[in-house]
Amino acid sequence: MHADLEAPALPPLVTRSSWKALERHHQEVRNVDLKTWFAADPDRGTRMTAEAVGVFLDYSKNRVTDQTLDLLVELAREAGLQARIEAMFRGDAINTTERRPVLHVALRAPKGATIVVSGENVVPQVHAVLDRMAAFSDRIRDGRWTGHTGKRIRSILNIGIGGSDLGPVMAYEALKHYSDRAMTFRFISNIDGTDFVEATRDLDPAETLFIVSSKTFTTLETMTNAQTARDWLIGGLGNEPKAVAKHFVAVSTNRAKVAEFGIDTANMFEFWDWVGGRYSMDSAIGLSTMLAIGPDGFRAMLGGFHQVDEHFRTAPLRQNLPVLMGLLAVWYNDFFGAQTTAVLPYEQYLKRFPAYLQQLTMESNGKHVTLNGTRVDYQTGQVYWGEPGTNGQHSFYQLFHQGTRLIPCDFIAFGRPIHKVGRHHDILLASAFAQTEALAFGRTSEQLKAEGMPDWLVPHRVCAGNRPSNTILMDRLTPEALGKLVALYEHSVFTQGVIWNIDSFDQWGVELGKVLAQRIIPELESKTEPELGHDSSTNNLIRRYRRLKQATR
Repeated sequence: MHADLEAPALPPLVTRSSWKALERHHQEVRNVDLKTWFAADPDRGTRMTAEAVGVFLDYSKNRVTDQTLDLLVELAREAGLQARIEAMFRGDAINTTERRPVLHVALRAPKGATIVVSGENVVPQVHAVLDRMAAFSDRIRDGRWTGHTGKRIRSILNIGIGGSDLGPVMAYEALKHYSDRAMTFRFISNIDGTDFVEATRDLDPAETLFIVSSKTFTTLETMTNAQTARDWLIGGLGNEPKAVAKHFVAVSTNRAKVAEFGIDTANMFEFWDWVGGRYSMDSAIGLSTMLAIGPDGFRAMLGGFHQVDEHFRTAPLRQNLPVLMGLLAVWYNDFFGAQTTAVLPYEQYLKRFPAYLQQLTMESNGKHVTLNGTRVDYQTGQVYWGEPGTNGQHSFYQLFHQGTRLIPCDFIAFGRPIHKVGRHHDILLASAFAQTEALAFGRTSEQLKAEGMPDWLVPHRVCAGNRPSNTILMDRLTPEALGKLVALYEHSVFTQGVIWNIDSFDQWGVELGKVLAQRIIPELESKTEPELGHDSSTNNLIRRYRRLKQATR
């Protein structure tokens, strides 16, 4: 492996010449209306677009000029973005706080590629696991694998949390059209017992397979749910512990813990410490996805990822789709003070995509110190959220159009529907395009008065416009297209992190709550009154919960 990549010795972000130039430029353009720019440049809508690997990006409805983009690209150059991209693809330890490479790109590298970690090409290892996953998936899907009683497996339950859940759930929902509908797929993540009960209430243990996804096989929520699943299964199959080996498989790196649980380690699918949880849906964590759509579909998804990887690695910054999206996010976050970004897929199958992006974006870039450990003096990491169109139009779009907050929006649409049902897709796409038009150009008081609107009502009907949006347009939602879409956002997040000079691949903030929970659990479960040493609020909540718990006995 290349030597650990030290935190780059860069001047503070806000002192760089490109940053200061952007601050001056922002003062010049912040009050310019999109209507003005479109009127002055009839070709803006066709010129301010980019296209690669089957992804079309229209960024013309952003509050930017060519000069803005040139300055943002210069900011990326000053931040050393190209060198950081090359370092990631090389296998350098760009996760500086954990001294690890960041190689989700290796998970979708083709056979024959070379990515070296600790002196060893990891690509053959990746494909060996993929081949084992494929062989296992085929056995489940064609019925050769049977449960403890000889029945065929018909229900797959993935137990995980965070990256071991959000990616698989999103991918299953997104690709449900391509899944084996003779099988049931469900996902258990929450420690709330309701999640487990509802997922299993109508299932036959003899036909159920659990995938326990935990790198360490010690994650509190996952292993608590896994133990409950084990008890449920054994209880439903004649109290026979040997049944576990036919109804559980593991995605983990901890062979000893997997064996201790009762899972045959021949049915343990590995991944590596250079795969971050939120970047792991195309590793063995995606076993449920492969079971649902088959090995060919899974490999097609990996192919989509790889196409965007190569585009990100090789395309000039000014024509680079993830780079453009990342730079625009920095522009709104740090210069306009936007605090959220809405992701609005006009495709019902992508209903869980915004939730997936919440972890990808906010766990990655929710950081308050630079790579060198100094406190940042600028904003990092927006809040990402959204729902599918057109549902959101009848819910929160009101805030976009007439609210007081600036909320940049990403609209995602597909030219061809999966289901051709009457006029539905034309209306769906018309709605998407209309919303971007309305956000950009609004409706003035003069227009309303010309339409005969009463004067008293005019202020209530005005939409100011000048609200920015991207439109991402692709051909059709397929496994390959999903891979492209996820990779697009992965690399956009990376671009933002490089600009902000933060580590987008650790998540130490997640650990604090876990540590405190381990302290509080025995205090809640103690049969005698525990001696509490928390703050007065936490102490009071613990005592109140203990009283409520005792009252229900």
